[in-house]
Amino acid sequence: MSDSVSSANSLFRSLLKYTATLGFIGYIPFAPGTWGSLAGLISFILIMPSLQTQLLIIIIGVITGIYASSVAEKALDEKDSRRIVIDELIGFYVSVFYLPQRPGYLIMAFLLFRFFDIIKPLPIKKLEKALHGGSGVMADDIMAGIYANIILQIWIKIS
Repeated sequence: MSDSVSSANSLFRSLLKYTATLGFIGYIPFAPGTWGSLAGLISFILIMPSLQTQLLIIIIGVITGIYASSVAEKALDEKDSRRIVIDELIGFYVSVFYLPQRPGYLIMAFLLFRFFDIIKPLPIKKLEKALHGGSGVMADDIMAGIYANIILQIWIKIS
């Protein structure tokens, strides 16, 4: 019985690591974060989710991302590993939340999100360092998504 429980736990941890890395995407040797964000863009275009579905994806994604990233950090033996890219996918969804579902906005959201995720202006950098485990992994990308979204919401209001 103990072996089957241990085997189930190992399988569950592997599944969480797979979720955190978005399968093979986190293992792409160059710019895995950009590929994770691109996975968000592509999935958004394929689904074209309603506002309620976007919110549900973000909420479930944040909760799952925190837990999966915590497990993946231990499995990969690396704090905020480059291989963990679920945060980029969910951060992208935050960046397009409540925006018109038009190609120009989606592309600008992608570019702005990547910019803020890479540059990490204040308080993103502090947030990333203040939080640990999966919370820290997810928080900086959520904030980068919020920054991108705010800029695009302002653009919509002034244009």
